[in-house]
Amino acid sequence: MGNILTAQQQSEFQQNGFLVIRGFYNLPEQILPVQQAVYDLIGKVMERHGVTDQRQVFDSQDFDLGYQILAAIDRAFGSEVYDAVKHIPSFLRIVADPRHEAIFREVYPNSLPGSAVGSSGIRIDNPHEQKFLAPWHQEYPAQLRSPEGLVFWSPLVPVTPDIGPLKFYVGSHREGLIPVFTADPKNPDKSGAYSLILNNEVELANRYPLLNPLTKPGDLVLLNYQVVHSSSPNMGDRSLWSMQMRYFNFAEPIGMQYGWKGSYAAGIDFRTIHPELCADLD
Repeated sequence: MGNILTAQQQSEFQQNGFLVIRGFYNLPEQILPVQQAVYDLIGKVMERHGVTDQRQVFDSQDFDLGYQILAAIDRAFGSEVYDAVKHIPSFLRIVADPRHEAIFREVYPNSLPGSAVGSSGIRIDNPHEQKFLAPWHQEYPAQLRSPEGLVFWSPLVPVTPDIGPLKFYVGSHREGLIPVFTADPKNPDKSGAYSLILNNEVELANRYPLLNPLTKPGDLVLLNYQVVHSSSPNMGDRSLWSMQMRYFNFAEPIGMQYGWKGSYAAGIDFRTIHPELCADLD
């Protein structure tokens, strides 16, 4: 397999900390099977809970029909869909796309890529729901395993300004690892990765330009683990469905020191691994 990234794309990624690659995934062969499986799973959750399924036949433009109905009846029904879709085989085939490993080796020469399968999934950002909104953050404190990591992010629905595109501080990965507060005083109900607050969040806004690219199914957004980014509030009328796949470097010394442990999703408290990066422990 030859190089996936062009020299220009490599340069843009190294400079900005993220890169948008249009049409990276094949729509009929990779994206459509995931959408079909999501549609089918929603039907099974409806059946499991005795909810009458009156949906139209599958259409890739509206593959998530019925999800909002389930979530409106009981938020736990929506959570059930959220937990189930990460196990879809067609999604797992995308997680293991050989091009991910190739790109990782291009970005990090002499690396030994690993796939953080437990940290990969399909995220659902619901309209007007603020509780699970991702604040400004770097990926590493929430994921661990290695500071040298990449997120492969791709939407399953068209991302419009109102549905909540990702936001980036362009070039902010050059800050290195930023200390975090591990509790959000404004949102005490948030826990784990959602409670992490960057120590110098206000200063970042003055140092780096903001960009929120619009994408569509098949597009790939490649993120450096240390670029500062956040989700936007979904002010639309449908959920934003996105695939998030994470790779890390087994050969990187810091991750090797603690055995490539995961962070909160793996039951590990970030403070026990990096107390020096916890601003509230100073």
